[in-house]
Amino acid sequence: QVQLMESGGGLVQAGGSLRLSCTASGSRFSFNAMGWYRQAPGKQRELVATITSGGSTNYADSVKGRFTISRDNAKNTVNLQMNSLKPEDTAVYYCNYLERPTMRNYWGQGTQVTVSS
Repeated sequence: QVQLMESGGGLVQAGGSLRLSCTASGSRFSFNAMGWYRQAPGKQRELVATITSGGSTNYADSVKGRFTISRDNAKNTVNLQMNSLKPEDTAVYYCNYLERPTMRNYWGQGTQVTVSS
């Protein structure tokens, strides 16, 4: 059973920056993809960014050029650096861990990001 521990988030003014981190533990496998999704009130959960254990990244169009995802494989940690934040980035951000080869999906408990205008 994979466990995810998230940190970061909070309240920031528009144009500011925040950094989210997520550390995974408990997997028996080295290959995985980690990432961040977000869910705003009344909306569906959406992808923000993902990164594989090989370093391949994928970003939502809405965050390209502003957010950067990175990982430390030795620590099984993924980070999301969020710059130039906008009020529309306000949401609960969830860490995601896709374990390979089992393809089991795990979620963190979520961390609130609020961007004031």
